[in-house]
Parts: sequence; structure tokens; C-alpha cells
Amino acid sequence: MASEVSEGSGGIGARGVDELSAYQVAGRQAWPAVCIVGPLPPPSGGMANQCEQLLRLLGDEGLAVELVRTNPPYRPAWVGRVPLLRALCRLLPYLCHLWQAAGRAQVLHVLANSGWAWHLFAAPAIVIARLRQTPVIVNYRGGNADGFFASAPRYVLGMLGGVSMRVTPSGFLRRVFSVHGLSAEVIPNIIDLSRFAPAPARSFFDAPHLVVTRNLEPIYDIPTAIRAFAAIRSDFPAARLTVAGSGPELARLQALVAELSLQDGVCFSGRIENAAIPALYAAADCLLNPTTVDNMPISILEAFASGVPVVSTCAGGIPDLVEHGVTGLLVPVGDHQAMAREVLRVLQDAALAAGLRQAGLAEAQRYAWPQVREKWLKAYCRVGAARGVS
Repeated sequence: MASEVSEGSGGIGARGVDELSAYQVAGRQAWPAVCIVGPLPPPSGGMANQCEQLLRLLGDEGLAVELVRTNPPYRPAWVGRVPLLRALCRLLPYLCHLWQAAGRAQVLHVLANSGWAWHLFAAPAIVIARLRQTPVIVNYRGGNADGFFASAPRYVLGMLGGVSMRVTPSGFLRRVFSVHGLSAEVIPNIIDLSRFAPAPARSFFDAPHLVVTRNLEPIYDIPTAIRAFAAIRSDFPAARLTVAGSGPELARLQALVAELSLQDGVCFSGRIENAAIPALYAAADCLLNPTTVDNMPISILEAFASGVPVVSTCAGGIPDLVEHGVTGLLVPVGDHQAMAREVLRVLQDAALAAGLRQAGLAEAQRYAWPQVREKWLKAYCRVGAARGVS
């Protein structure tokens, strides 16, 4: 199934178009003042990268955009090594900045996730915005939303129900919201096509380069990709696997690599900075995405935009992004044999690989800023109208 990037029922519609036109007639300086609440790299991650990109692109459009960062560097740095102290040193300045910024903004755009991140960052932002009478857009991005909503205190759904607009990057999360009695708009993640481009076709002979670009955490199930790689080496003994990410599972994954005698073929590169990610994809022959929980992974969009075939599990919202046999190949969660089999299809069938590359490149266009900008501008205009334009 292709991604749902259109507005659903209850969306902006004609009213939103009228509001957008009114702002445009008034000129670029009349766009509502927006405050975005979210993280920035480092460390790099889907939410942080999207936040950084959105700030830059909205600024280029002429919007007055302020950031309240949820993960500023600890000062002094040693504070970050003391759990309780670091929480206090980050929380108190965060709340002060939120209070001030919510008073200046006409729209508070909160990037939200599941778990403790919701309670520590999203919930305070919504409370402060309510006290300051500032309309709120909650841009919810957690792939584990269903489990979180089912087990979280009742106030979580109550807070979500009381904001001006709920936005998710995928139809998958919109369906999760619906199960819990909440409506949501779909505004997809953004891929910056100025950073990614397909590399010229190359012959890898018996040495294909496979990549995984996920953090080393249990939910991303890197062991499945490593076991799949072991099976692939039977057909391609010189194959290489680069695992680009960091996390608490490193020692366990290194032990698995040693157990399977793959030390000469697997490279744990650590976290790769954003600027170097395009070069990694340019040198790749296939992306493996073994995750068990996901929403709309940016890594798949980056692979699409780089012309790299994708083999992924069908977890969460991935089937909304990847159409099996068209833009990528999907396998069951935790099935390393199926993953190996589908990767071998890509490596051994040049026509299939070429078709996946072309379809992926076309799909990436749907998530470029020219396609997404109007959705965000309409959302800000619709919500900002409740507070008025300075």
C-alpha cells in the first residue's frame, strides 16, 4: 500500500485554503509566528533530524520560527553523568524557555513521542501553552503509540484530545489514533533531495555492500540483519555489512558476529553524522531494516532518494511507506531467513533491483519539501487563526 499523504476527513479543506490565501495576500511577514518544541542533533535520529530540517525550511519560507530545544547540551558537561541532577538542569531551563516562547508564538508545534519523553517534554509544553492561551499542534511520531496509549495514564489521551490539531507522519499512526478515539491529520516526513542522489550503477561482483542505519537498541532487532547476512555470505562470500548506529546492544551484537565467524565482513561504524550519511548510501547495494516497531523510518526515505533497494520488515507503518515488490521488499518481523532470501533476490536479479531503485526514486519525490510545505503552512494558518496574526 502506498503512503497516505493526503488530508483525511476533518482535514484543512476549503477553510484551510482560504486561510492560507489570506496569509499569502498579506505577504510573507504575516505568516503566524511558530514555536517548534523538539530535539536537535546530536545525537542524530529521526525526530531530531526532522526538527532541524523543518526549522531550516520554514525559515527559508519567511516564517518567524523559534525553537525550544528538548535536548540542549549539558552545561557544564559533567552534569550529564549525574542522572537526577541532569534531569533538573535540563528541565528547569526548558520550562522557563517554554513559558517565554509560548507567550510570543501564535502556534506551538510540539514534536512528541511515546514513553517518558511524552511526560517530560510534550505534557509540560501543552500545559504551558494552555496557560498562555497558545494553540497547539502535537506532531506525534512514536511507532509504539498503540502500546503507550493503552497503558498510559488517562490524562495522556485527554491532553491529546484537547489540543488544536494532531498531526502524524503516516496513515498507520492516524489509524492508531482512531482506535483510541482521536482524529489526526497526516503530514509526512520530509526528505531533503538536495542531499541525496542516486549513485551510478556499479558491479559488485561477489562483494555487495549491505547497510543497516538504525541505532543498536532491542526494538531495531539488529541480530536479525546479522543472521540474514550470515546466510547471504553463503552465496556472496566477500559481502560486507555496515551497521551505522550506536547504542547499548553493541557488545551483544559483536558477540553474535564472533559466534557466526563474521568478523571480517561486519563493520560497526558507530553513529554517522548527517553530513556523511549520503556517502554511505552511495556506496551501498541494499538497505536492511530489521526493526520490530516503526512508524515512518527516515532511513527508508533516504535509501529511496539514494537509489538503494530496500528490504525491510513489515513492522508498524512500514507497509504504508513500502509497497512490496514495487518500492521495496517486505518480510515478517524477526524472520532472518526471509530477509536473507529477499536480499538475495535483489543481489541476483538485476532487473528487480533496477525496478526497485526507480520506483524508490519516484516515491521519494512525494516527500520532498515542495510536496509537504503547503500542508504545514495550511496547518499553521488554520491553528494560528485562533490567536490572530500580529
